[in-house]
Amino acid sequence: MAMAFKMATTGMWVTEECKSSFWEMKWKKGHRYIVFKIDEGSRLVTVDKVGGPGEGYDDLAASLPTDDCRYAVFDFDFVTVDNCRKSKIFFIAWAPTKSRIRAKVLYATSKDGLRRVLDGIHYEVQATDATEMGFDIIQDRAK
Repeated sequence: MAMAFKMATTGMWVTEECKSSFWEMKWKKGHRYIVFKIDEGSRLVTVDKVGGPGEGYDDLAASLPTDDCRYAVFDFDFVTVDNCRKSKIFFIAWAPTKSRIRAKVLYATSKDGLRRVLDGIHYEVQATDATEMGFDIIQDRAK
């Protein structure tokens, strides 16, 4: 098994791929977003999907399942009123109402451990449906 980072509170492990993909998104701008999932059998947090630099927020929203939980990080680039280019990284805890109770509990208890491994997150959004994580919410929080 590749190197993994243990999340003490839940016994889950975050794979090295999660950390390296996040690093590549944060510093090299190689990804616009990353979706993570928990494999309950192996007790690993793994990368589920990576969005290329040309993809946008709508692509991220479309990649989240309607009946299962996920974590996602999104690199939001914008220009301030002072004409400065900025970038903020959002952590999204996705727990749709149709997902299993067990999955909701597992994702809720493992969230903080994953956030500690992914150093450099600016904002967190928790959503149970698409309206709670709309692009307008992301824009408002970043400014």
